[in-house]
Amino acid sequence: MATITEIYKGDLRVECVHEASGTKIITDAPVDNNGKGEAFSPTDLCAAALGACAMTIIGIYAKQNNVDVVGTRLEVNKIMAADPRRIGKIEVIFHMPDREYSAKEKAMIERAANTCPVHYSLGADVVQEFIFNWQK
Repeated sequence: MATITEIYKGDLRVECVHEASGTKIITDAPVDNNGKGEAFSPTDLCAAALGACAMTIIGIYAKQNNVDVVGTRLEVNKIMAADPRRIGKIEVIFHMPDREYSAKEKAMIERAANTCPVHYSLGADVVQEFIFNWQK
């Protein structure tokens, strides 16, 4: 059985269904590539996947080490490149909660982000930058 099934709905939109849960995501081509930009583009999902994956791995580390990272906010910036049109850079900015993290916890959290499967799956020509804003 497929993990995800997709149906082209026309007008540059695709409905993606996560088979195990039934959750649906609609994608739309971006305005600068003939679309309406009314939903995530496929490359937006790729960039979002990097942020979500890194945060998930951080969450696993945090859970295993009794470190509270709940409330961490991420900003993901995707910069497109041309010839061929592709993702050139993904910048993930972590706004960490206002807590007293030790130097060791900070180092482990930052290291964890760089071990996520999406990070390893993206090609070497996609620049990936993780930026951590620590409140304290």
